Amino acid sequence: MRRLTSNEATSERGAISVIVAILLVTLLGFVAIAVDIGLIYSERAQLQNGADASAIALAQKCAKDGTDPLCSTTSSLATSLANQNALDGMSKVYGIDLDKTSRKVSVTTSAKETGGTDNSVSLFFADVLGIPTKEVGARASAEWGSPKAGRTAFPLAFSICQVKDHVDGSLQLLQDHGNNANPDCNYGPSGAAVAGGFGWLAPDAGKCGGTIDLALSEGGSDTGNNAPGHCSAELTKWASEITAGRRITVLLPVFNKVSGTGSGAIYSLISFAAFDVTGWKFSGNSGLPYEFRSEKSTTTGVTTDTECKGNCRGIIGSFIKYVSLADGYTLGPVSEYGATVARPIL
Repeated sequence: MRRLTSNEATSERGAISVIVAILLVTLLGFVAIAVDIGLIYSERAQLQNGADASAIALAQKCAKDGTDPLCSTTSSLATSLANQNALDGMSKVYGIDLDKTSRKVSVTTSAKETGGTDNSVSLFFADVLGIPTKEVGARASAEWGSPKAGRTAFPLAFSICQVKDHVDGSLQLLQDHGNNANPDCNYGPSGAAVAGGFGWLAPDAGKCGGTIDLALSEGGSDTGNNAPGHCSAELTKWASEITAGRRITVLLPVFNKVSGTGSGAIYSLISFAAFDVTGWKFSGNSGLPYEFRSEKSTTTGVTTDTECKGNCRGIIGSFIKYVSLADGYTLGPVSEYGATVARPIL
């Protein structure tokens, strides 16, 4: 075995030091890239959150009132939400594209720094390589309108006159077999929505709800002698959610006239309206959730007009004119009495 001399050992240690130095520079380079890339991705995520929030918020404002100053290409709401979604409280709304005719809005956000270049973030390590900044931005789009086609969660329709009577959000009973104070309600015998029927729509085969297309302006009738089939699971879910203190808001079709009787009746459907459900009573088999009353629907604020006793069959709750829902409805122009939907465009 050959023994290394002191000069040879020193020479090898020097060579190793050079290799370590080279590898260290490479390692630091990777660290630098990782830090700067992480910074860029973080900034982009914040800007995307701000753009998403701004687009939805502007769509909601435009759905409620197209003349609102916040429904504009200079909306201060977009800037406020973009800044709130930035960790340092600073971002820039690069532009707002608003088309009220097609009911669409797009918001573009970009980076902003104190004393820095607009639309860009400052880089720490890439600056050494001559890349001091990087432009970063995000874009989000949203649309709004009233639902014109889709599935109802529950096959129940009610008259436009009831919408007019309760736009204040007060508690009401739908499908009460009795008189209605609004003379515009063309109710049939004994206050029924249609002679021989209780306002039920014909549901889809094997499902609780029905498919509605307002462009067809009509919906088939179910007599409603019993609660609609296949709705036990839906009603159980509603009862559980309401009992837990959560709201159940459903879109119900609205009609302005009916023709025919019983199962042969046709409802002229003109809109969807959002209804905050608090209780109900339907005919059904024992043990099924065909009768439910939350505390809200049985105590404070309830009058005899909203109680459902004896032979009464109906649903208790409050009408909501404007509500944001992410259901898969085809959207159309905003309806005067219908619910409105604001949702992102992917």
